[in-house]
Amino acid sequence: MTLSMEKGASLTPRAVVSYLDRYVIGQDAAKRSVAIALRNRLRRRVLPDELRREIAPKNILMVGPTGVGKTEIARRLANLVDAPFVKVEATKFTEVGYVGRDVESMIRDLVEASVQMVRRRKIDEVQDPAAELAEERVLDLLLPGKKKEKTHTFPDLMRLFGVSPDDGEDVEDDDDDTPPPNPEAEAREAQTRARMRDMLRSGKLNAREVDVEVSESTKAGMGFIGGGLEEMGINIGELVGAMIPRNRKVSRKRMKVEEALRVLQAEEAEKLVDLEQVSLEALDKAQEEGIIFVDEIDKITSGGASSGGRGGADVSREGVQRDLLPVIEGCTVQTKYGPVQTDHILFIAAGAFHQSKPADLAPELQGRLPIRVELSALSEDDLTRILTEPENSLIKQYVALIGTEGVELTFTNDAVKAIAEYAAGMNEQMENIGARRLHAMMEQLLEEVSFCASDREDDSVTVDREFVKGRLGDLVEDSDARKYLL
Repeated sequence: MTLSMEKGASLTPRAVVSYLDRYVIGQDAAKRSVAIALRNRLRRRVLPDELRREIAPKNILMVGPTGVGKTEIARRLANLVDAPFVKVEATKFTEVGYVGRDVESMIRDLVEASVQMVRRRKIDEVQDPAAELAEERVLDLLLPGKKKEKTHTFPDLMRLFGVSPDDGEDVEDDDDDTPPPNPEAEAREAQTRARMRDMLRSGKLNAREVDVEVSESTKAGMGFIGGGLEEMGINIGELVGAMIPRNRKVSRKRMKVEEALRVLQAEEAEKLVDLEQVSLEALDKAQEEGIIFVDEIDKITSGGASSGGRGGADVSREGVQRDLLPVIEGCTVQTKYGPVQTDHILFIAAGAFHQSKPADLAPELQGRLPIRVELSALSEDDLTRILTEPENSLIKQYVALIGTEGVELTFTNDAVKAIAEYAAGMNEQMENIGARRLHAMMEQLLEEVSFCASDREDDSVTVDREFVKGRLGDLVEDSDARKYLL
């Protein structure tokens, strides 16, 4: 599905922010920025071609401590519009000429994600005809008396080499022993097949076993040269395919009819999908709708280097910034599916900037990230809301997990506030890791309950303030233990 103004008419900035509010607490400025960026994409799609080519996405730089929702906002935005999305760490890249990944690999990762997204959708679209084809193949296995597979006769081999019977002596084909058509037998066979089809669809044949031939593609191993050529956008499989024939390994497996239907339906669906069309659509989707989230961008500034100088790894860090410039501004990147224009890919960069500041980025890179939003640290009230308000919040997750053991887990309001209070205090006294502190605290809080849940005789556990204080109070006050556990 390609994003358009008609399909996205309901995706107003206010609606996008409302959707993000279901998963991320606070950070209204960041939500508004990404909502406007998304809406501008929709607006751009309805403009004339000449003007549309001139409008570039307004890339965003998020500044804020870890664990406050930077990644979650970008990820949820991509899920909302079904857009290709990749998250990369800026510290994984090195300047061209150094050992490591070059920045263009993020574009290839985005295209790969887009291809898989389109391929899954195409496969879902052909499930009905694939199910019919799988059904016919299973009926062929269930019904006896199928005609033998055709064997190549001598004239067939001659035709492969371009020799027709007229070019030489006449060669009689004595192997053609196909019986003449019998209308009555064909009618009986059709009736039998119809009855078997009804039984198959009603599930009466699910317990029967059949021998299924499953084909698997075998390729020659080329791992020793894969890395370099792949980074250049060269498809090694296509290069080697012309020299080394691709073998199809056919294995015969015995399975129940119900499983055979699933296996054959998946195989037939793969055959019905046009891979060339998938590649073309995926390239367009990546170019027009792709979102790349570049995290830890503050770590590639000279001010964020641990050495504090200009030598060593700083050279590569500053080189990464220079390599990012053309990719973010717009260039052509070669991938194994074809060239990709990066002009309209939305880049969202993020960093904590504890030891540096956004001004430490190269001026050219700052100019390519024009929208700058600051995310605030989470307060005690924010942590309280994070525990309960978002869909599938931490409290809901643990209640559901313990509930699978038949134990009803209940949290009082005082307990939730106590957990948030401890988490906020720990973030102030130690490294501020935001909402991630809650995960460690919830594990420590419910460790005994989780361990004994399957053996408990009572079917309910109530977590109140006293329960929280008893499990976390001493741990929070122990300055040595909390460094390792919280």
